[in-house]
Amino acid sequence: MPAPSHCDLLIRGARVVSVHTGEQTAADVAVTGDLIRALLRPGTPIDAGQVIDADGLLVVPGYVDAHMHIESSLLAPREFARITLPRGTTTVLADPHEIVNVAGREAMAWMIEQGRGAQQSMHWAVPSCVPALEGFETAGAALSADDIADMLDWEGVTTLGEVMDYRAVVDGSRRMREIVAAARAKGVRLDGHCPNLSGDDLGEYLWAGIDSDHTKNSPEVAVEKARLGMLLMLQEKCLTPELVSRLAALPVQPDFCLVTDDLAADAIVERGHLDHIARVAVGAGMDPLTALRALTLHPARRLGLDDRGVVAPGRRADLVLLRDLADFTPVMVVCGGEPVAETAPAHLSGNPFADSVHLDPLDADGCAWTVDLPDGEHVFRALRVNPVDTFTEPAEVVLPVRDGVVHWEGRTAVLAVFERHHRSGRRTMAPVVGFELSEGAVATTYAHDSHNLTVTATTAAALREAANRVIASHGGICVIAAGDQPVHLPLPVAGVLSDRPAEEVSHGAAAIREALHSWGWAHRNAFMSISTMTLPVSPQVKLTDLGLVRVVDRAWEPAVLT
Repeated sequence: MPAPSHCDLLIRGARVVSVHTGEQTAADVAVTGDLIRALLRPGTPIDAGQVIDADGLLVVPGYVDAHMHIESSLLAPREFARITLPRGTTTVLADPHEIVNVAGREAMAWMIEQGRGAQQSMHWAVPSCVPALEGFETAGAALSADDIADMLDWEGVTTLGEVMDYRAVVDGSRRMREIVAAARAKGVRLDGHCPNLSGDDLGEYLWAGIDSDHTKNSPEVAVEKARLGMLLMLQEKCLTPELVSRLAALPVQPDFCLVTDDLAADAIVERGHLDHIARVAVGAGMDPLTALRALTLHPARRLGLDDRGVVAPGRRADLVLLRDLADFTPVMVVCGGEPVAETAPAHLSGNPFADSVHLDPLDADGCAWTVDLPDGEHVFRALRVNPVDTFTEPAEVVLPVRDGVVHWEGRTAVLAVFERHHRSGRRTMAPVVGFELSEGAVATTYAHDSHNLTVTATTAAALREAANRVIASHGGICVIAAGDQPVHLPLPVAGVLSDRPAEEVSHGAAAIREALHSWGWAHRNAFMSISTMTLPVSPQVKLTDLGLVRVVDRAWEPAVLT
């Protein structure tokens, strides 16, 4: 059959990379509408509405993110798309469990509506764990199995979001059993979250029908999961040389995906999105073609999107033009047959979640750590943070108690959690060790997953000031450090998103990150570190508004040891 005589877009002079064979073949790419019409011999005559001169460039499929949370960017959906699409991310599966934990079904419907009209393809997962750990924290909403079954029928929804309460699945809790059963009855895929789960427990998790994991595992557990057919989704913190080499050394390298999971706006603007994750993978020793397949073919297959992930006739024209396969930085991006151009910020169409921080300003009494203990020295359970990941180990701190008040200033930093959804007045406190911090505090309502007001401080005055600035802005992040001006990023959309343009949010997020580092919070991803100390499904010990949680055992940890 003769070559087509006309196309809407022609990419001329490129080499097309096959994600199936790894070959690079000289070809002109003809696009009609939103589909690839043909791969033509170089120079084949064809009438084209638009011609792109791609001499010396590589054409690869658009990047597909099979696991991510838009809220982690701190941006509304269209602003997120505006800064990630030029980085090559043409398709995402978004799990909005952050904002849904604040505002429930209405929040998810709003996110889907906000994403409509974006050039980037947005697919959606219904959060499975709202709250993340029932009975151990207070979220702003709760989703039942019936809610989830209904939401799985919404337009654009394809997946049950990460099942974080993995202990409940393994132990056969009724709530999680009903949620999983509802998803399986709908025939959707079930995404997982089960750090270092192995052996018989892993078998029970797989038996439930949950067949992916994006969390950090030891190389041994990662191989065990891959051996059983669980799809590994590798985010930045997973991409160690040890894991990459273990996977490459297997007799058959398993399929896996590269995913972003949680990236803040400043990280995206400064370093990139999936393109950055791929560069990290290559830097850890991964073959560039293997990384490319993990950005394109494998996630497209995972999401059931057989129309993309490959440069071939009849497939969706989501294309990335590269100079260097090992770099992954786009020279140009085509999405749905349309070249991606720089665009103005997308204005947020309303904020129905502007009044979500139900806290009055704190006074001195509201910041006091009160306990029912006799006067004397007592051993308190502490959280030990580390500079690499979000694991928090149990530690001990001895503090004096006088007249029912813990005197902690000058002895330790503290973590305080204030319930902000239902005006309960509840607060909890615990020591935090691991970093040498100067006088100051950080307060945030972006605190996984219940997003209660969370403050880490070394003085009561700084705790109060940072918290009250966040309360006054209806949510956000604020860093107070002695000798410096306060750094404050308002997040007025449910306390987790900004209503401002991406560039402004990126600047604010970068300032927060710099202030945290200057204060002494010496973590390679300070945002994730401060925001996950309340996440009761992330090992080992976490603090919620209800108390200290021993994560692996799914049990309460005593706040006072003696």
